Amino acid sequence: MKAVWNNTVVAESDDTVLVEGNHYFPASSLKREYVDFSNHKTMCPWKGQALYYSLLVNGDLNTDAVWYYPDPKPEAAMVRDRLAFGNGVKVV
Repeated sequence: MKAVWNNTVVAESDDTVLVEGNHYFPASSLKREYVDFSNHKTMCPWKGQALYYSLLVNGDLNTDAVWYYPDPKPEAAMVRDRLAFGNGVKVV
């Protein structure tokens, strides 16, 4: 699987976990040169608190496009050390 934004592959892995329609990639597959800061947080009732990254690719910023659960609840252990994409990032 590949996560693509702004004509650039920002993550790639053959080891994704599908949860609620989102492919969760290993955190190590994210190309860190495209990661930008975000202080956004959300709460999922069964996964726990999500933290976010933004993507900066070719001078364009995609705010809060990547999320992850640094300390997921036990029932969501499958997303530990993984991240997912939104905000127009295509997963193919």
